[in-house]
Amino acid sequence: MTHATVLADPGPPAGFDWPFFWHYLISPSGAFLDGLWRTVYISVIAQLLGVLLGFAVALAQRSRLAPLRWGGRTYVWLIRGTPLLVQLVLVYNGLAAAGIYRFSDVQIGGLVLLGVVQAATLTLAVNEAAYMAEIFRAALDAIDPGQAEAAQALGMTPAMTMRVVLLPQAIRIIVPPLGNEFNLMMKSTSLLSVIGLQEMFLTAQSINSATFKTFEIFLVAACYYLALTTVWSFLQRFIERRLADPGQVIAAPSLRERLTGGGLGRAPRREDAALVGKEAH
Repeated sequence: MTHATVLADPGPPAGFDWPFFWHYLISPSGAFLDGLWRTVYISVIAQLLGVLLGFAVALAQRSRLAPLRWGGRTYVWLIRGTPLLVQLVLVYNGLAAAGIYRFSDVQIGGLVLLGVVQAATLTLAVNEAAYMAEIFRAALDAIDPGQAEAAQALGMTPAMTMRVVLLPQAIRIIVPPLGNEFNLMMKSTSLLSVIGLQEMFLTAQSINSATFKTFEIFLVAACYYLALTTVWSFLQRFIERRLADPGQVIAAPSLRERLTGGGLGRAPRREDAALVGKEAH
């Protein structure tokens, strides 16, 4: 009778590897830094495009033309009602599989723009635009309609009224939720790994596959995501203070509340009770 000897895979060593963790945290590899850079610039470009497209959709929703209104509402309903992960796969893989469009690398001077980066940026921007459209719409609706009527009585065109009267006031209302949306944007880039984009999360996955240091490398990635959102919280606080109306006293969330989430759902306290009521709605 022959006895077969089965050798079990010892697997990775147990215990947290502190030297590995500190090494990648303090001096990450070039591949990890490249992934971090892609996370940052894709987030910034997608957010900017999302703000511009969202503003256009918000204007369409406020249009007197029924087709534009229904088009804007349908866009928001469709994009907000489907997961971003599904949208990414449909745009990058689905369009190519259906023979509709394939994202190819584009060379601009000495810069090569990867097709996967184009698809990721476009999808994030289109997704973000649906949320920014609602933020713009709510901010514009919070402004007293009498101001637009007064501007028109002075002979201002609708475009001038929007640019000179409405938009400067709306921006003060838009900045806090816009900052939160950008925080979400940076974290949402981790989903780009599903289409093979080598951003920070997928780079961490690759390092994990080679080292089996799962907890350590993903903890490093979490620390870098946390650092990005923390830096943006400081910038957001600075922008809000610069844009604050000097004639109003606004009790904005403190930096501690902003970082921990406390007070973010609280309505801003203003001296003008009418503004509080409008913004609450």
